[in-house]
Amino acid sequence: MTYFILYLLTIGVVGIIFLCTDKYKATHEKWRIKEQTLHILEFLGGVFLMLPTMYIVRHKCRKVSYFWITYAALILWCAGIWYFYFQK
Repeated sequence: MTYFILYLLTIGVVGIIFLCTDKYKATHEKWRIKEQTLHILEFLGGVFLMLPTMYIVRHKCRKVSYFWITYAALILWCAGIWYFYFQK
C-alpha cells in the first residue's frame, strides 16, 4: 500500500510539472505539450493531483473534450481503487 501511494504521488508530481509547463508555454506562445501526453499521465495515476492543479492554475478547465477525458480517468481510478482495496 505504501508503494502504491508513493507511486501515485510521484506520477502526480510529474503530471503537475507537465501541466504547469504546458500552461507556461501556452501563455508565452511556445511549442505546447500534446494533450495526449497529459491524458496518459492522468490515466497512469496522476489525475488525483493534476485535476486540482488544472483548476488552480486555470489551465485546460474550459476545454470540454479535455474535461471529459480527465474525469473519465478519475472515475476509472476511483472504481479500480474501490474494487481492489475495499472489495475483500
